Amino acid sequence: MITPAQRVSEVKEYYFSLKLKEIAEMIKDGKPVINLGIGNPDQPPAPEVLETLNQSALQPDTHGYQGYIGIPELRASFSHWYKKFYGVTLNPDSEILPLMGSKEGIMHISMAFLNPGDEVLVPNPGYPTYSAVTRIVGAKERSYDLLEANNWQPDLDALEKEDLSSVKIMWVNYPNMPTGAKASRGFFEKLIAFARRNDILICNDNPYSFILNEEPQSLLAIAGAKEVAIELNSLSKSHNMAGWRVGMAASNPEFIKYILRIKSNMDSGMFRPMQEAAAKALMLEEKWYNEVNAVYKKRKELVLKIMELLGCTWQEDQVGMFIWAKIPEKYSSSEELSDKILYEANVFITPGFIFGDNGRQYIRISLCTSEEKLQESINRIENIITN
Repeated sequence: MITPAQRVSEVKEYYFSLKLKEIAEMIKDGKPVINLGIGNPDQPPAPEVLETLNQSALQPDTHGYQGYIGIPELRASFSHWYKKFYGVTLNPDSEILPLMGSKEGIMHISMAFLNPGDEVLVPNPGYPTYSAVTRIVGAKERSYDLLEANNWQPDLDALEKEDLSSVKIMWVNYPNMPTGAKASRGFFEKLIAFARRNDILICNDNPYSFILNEEPQSLLAIAGAKEVAIELNSLSKSHNMAGWRVGMAASNPEFIKYILRIKSNMDSGMFRPMQEAAAKALMLEEKWYNEVNAVYKKRKELVLKIMELLGCTWQEDQVGMFIWAKIPEKYSSSEELSDKILYEANVFITPGFIFGDNGRQYIRISLCTSEEKLQESINRIENIITN
């Protein structure tokens, strides 16, 4: 009898993978489900980015294998982007590693730094992939609380009173997903000092800093951060290029080399026309980001109407492409409310429990849906609430 590896039993199929199957079956059965769950940008990349992709793909010499470290133009553009918008200087030859989306970076970093039994600090609520990858590589997940009362930031003083001797990595994600919380520079400074004192590698997952956020921040802007931190970033949300799978890791040259050792054994380089187009995207002026955010701003107003209809409460200073809100006490859990809206109104809203126990009484709605569909969602939800 052939059995799978033990690591397969350590993880479950991703929640959205399962839910999308269910939604597809509902649609197949004639139920017009509107999906407000996933942060999948529905606006296109900039026209000049698409033109660059098309022109490059027409060239006869752009279809072969590419280098593992990305083309120089892409690394230079990432460096320019970080300097212009984050105020961070990165050496494009040694401190930047392009990735096929930042999600693969979570796996590469974990494989490069973790041994079986090492502990990993994972946020609750937080992106489920941090926990899944931790278990896949044989490390031990150690959850830390993010609470609304603390603006969805970890209590570093409380953490430091615990035994951290086995902790190797701490995952953070600011602007935060799912909560939309921003981190202050003061918090980032405290976080780097915490990492230094405890010999912990801080990994900041930073794909949301350009969505409805007037002050993009990078953890690497803090003095000495490169010595104890790695930052992941991506064009998926910031440039409407989710399906392109273009991301990056940034840190000191030694850490980048460790990650490259893993990455170079797992892929054979990124399609050159995509790299050239991504480089073009990273050179866009602020005007383009403003136009994208103008669309999200209008949608946000409609999403807040949905939250109001549902009796939810929320923090006003959220950024990113989601709205995170606390559900009324009459519902036992976010799953109960989510299922009610799905099965009675044919509208899918993400239940917060999938991000951890601290999200059990919260729901999340994506801004990646047209105003027309958001208004239709409002109408449907009004019908089931008033009837």
